[in-house]
Amino acid sequence: MYKEVIISLIIIISIVLGNNITQGYTKESVTELSSDLKNLKGIIEQEDNTINWEDVEKQIEEISKKWDNRYDKLAYYIEHNELEKIESGLTGLESYAKKQDSEEALNQLNNSIFVLKHIEEKNDLNLKNIF
Repeated sequence: MYKEVIISLIIIISIVLGNNITQGYTKESVTELSSDLKNLKGIIEQEDNTINWEDVEKQIEEISKKWDNRYDKLAYYIEHNELEKIESGLTGLESYAKKQDSEEALNQLNNSIFVLKHIEEKNDLNLKNIF
């Protein structure tokens, strides 16, 4: 009986620790990418003739590199469908920036920011997600 209690406690502690680590990494990833996307959104929301699209494309490329670095670790514990939504949003954002279409680029940005927040909320350990 004593061994079973110890083993159960070890399992519970490892689950709680693992959950805290993954939640921390998810929050860090979402915060970093969301802030980068919001900064980019501020640039694109300017008047069309004042937007430097080359800088926008460079920033999108940097955001995509950051996402690629985070993607591999996030893929271990987050649904691939959710991660692919971000991936396709960034790809669409890049193509609209090349076309210099600010309206569609903003739509893609808003969608990507929403999906990132959804990923963060979905993976939080709270009563809403448990029940």
